[in-house]
Amino acid sequence: MKARARMRDVAELAGVGTMTVSRVISGSVPVSEETRARVLAAIANLDYRPNEVARSLREARTRSIGVIVPNFYDSFFAWCAHAVSQVAQKQGYSVMVTTSSEDAAVEYREASLMVRRNIDGLVVIPAWFGVSQLSRPEFASVPIVTIDRPLDLQSRDSAFRGSVTVDNAEGARLGVKHLIAHGHQRILFLSLSNDLFTLKARHASYERNMRSARLTPESYFTCTTQESTLKVLSKAMAHPRPPTAIFSSNNLVTQHTLHALDALKLNVPGDVALVGFDDLKMFDIFIPPVTVVRQPLEGLGRSAAEMLLEQLHGTAHHREPAAGACNVVLPVELVVRRSCGCTG
Repeated sequence: MKARARMRDVAELAGVGTMTVSRVISGSVPVSEETRARVLAAIANLDYRPNEVARSLREARTRSIGVIVPNFYDSFFAWCAHAVSQVAQKQGYSVMVTTSSEDAAVEYREASLMVRRNIDGLVVIPAWFGVSQLSRPEFASVPIVTIDRPLDLQSRDSAFRGSVTVDNAEGARLGVKHLIAHGHQRILFLSLSNDLFTLKARHASYERNMRSARLTPESYFTCTTQESTLKVLSKAMAHPRPPTAIFSSNNLVTQHTLHALDALKLNVPGDVALVGFDDLKMFDIFIPPVTVVRQPLEGLGRSAAEMLLEQLHGTAHHREPAAGACNVVLPVELVVRRSCGCTG
């Protein structure tokens, strides 16, 4: 069996020192193109493969990142995690993915386990319930980038702080204004809660745009299940002047709403028009197809991964970390189908 080539074998064949070979492999220090070409040719000739374990121990880096999302049954979270993984893998990083079950205590436990496994950084969609513990001292040297829900980690001294969100207020404005343009005056806002960053921002924009049109906001924050949503809509539709339109705050609420409207045998958009925040693959094949405010799911994950990797590469090359938090806000778009009353 042929012995595995060593770095000094590459150095001898290329006529350089082992330090030069190491610099070419890591890219940490520039070398001349002629020298780089000789080293790369020697690597190819000897089929040399660096010992990644030894290198990670020397650099105190594992070329791995952790991803924590609330769950996988919401396709929004799954898409974001997938996009992060795609970018990281292309840059030679392995990815560990886990869930928090929307519980800050579970999030802390999972993040701590990842840190003990020497991950280089974390991408997190923060848990809804409980107080985040990601500002604790054990995370001080771990770069953390959040998606969808920013965290106040200003107390952390050395690690990079960043977030990638979407323009929730603009998305709600687009949806509500579209329904108002159709002539609707009683437009319900259905949501899971009003204490989550995204939902709160969407609701505030809904209220602002309703009032600017001299319409009365009507909001419900208990649409966490099909049953609770049916209860809300049963009562609302029994009113002498029932609502003629609904703006739902995310894809789960939109699904609950569609089930409730079907149970009530209400026609969409004939009896009530519907616009939802978030798109799903199935929404364009529903009858009628659902008009939505679409978030750039892949863009969220990709931007977060690129932000984290840029920081990791900067640290590896001994550059100063970015000062303060980096907060990226991505645009959304209104995808007009037929549930709003449009016929195109």
